Amino acid sequence: MSEYRLKSDGSVKTKSEVVALFPNTSIPKVWTDQVCADLGIDVVFEIPQPTSSEAYKHYVRNGVEQNSKDQWVQAWVEQDMFADTTVDGVTTTKAEHEAAYQAQLDANAAAAVRSRRDRLLAETDFYALSDVTMTDAMTTYRQALRDITAHSNFPHNLTDDDWPEKP
Repeated sequence: MSEYRLKSDGSVKTKSEVVALFPNTSIPKVWTDQVCADLGIDVVFEIPQPTSSEAYKHYVRNGVEQNSKDQWVQAWVEQDMFADTTVDGVTTTKAEHEAAYQAQLDANAAAAVRSRRDRLLAETDFYALSDVTMTDAMTTYRQALRDITAHSNFPHNLTDDDWPEKP
């Protein structure tokens, strides 16, 4: 979404908000540098959100700032994701929030791995029927799928190489 900085007060507006400031003015569809100058606005350029320096920090938008080329760009500020909170007299520490968040991430990752494992097992279930003789390789493969949750990289760092190869 395009954003523009009003030169008059420094506020940031969307294109439609800028147009609304000039209700009786015919504004061209393409905004050239001259149109922006006539409207008293600067283009705000999008920049990528920076990568957080720590696990439980993130970046949030914090207005705009000028870069080294005197262009107005999105400003980002790094913040902690969690803080101590008190609800109904019960205080939850930042560390407790972080632990709960990490536990949820772990549970989601484990569920995704188990879902993939279950799908791969289901694809080979017909080998386990009583009228089919399962090969040793298939038995080993299916056991390796069941054991994937005991892998040292489980649940977050499993790669395709960590999964057993179907015979």
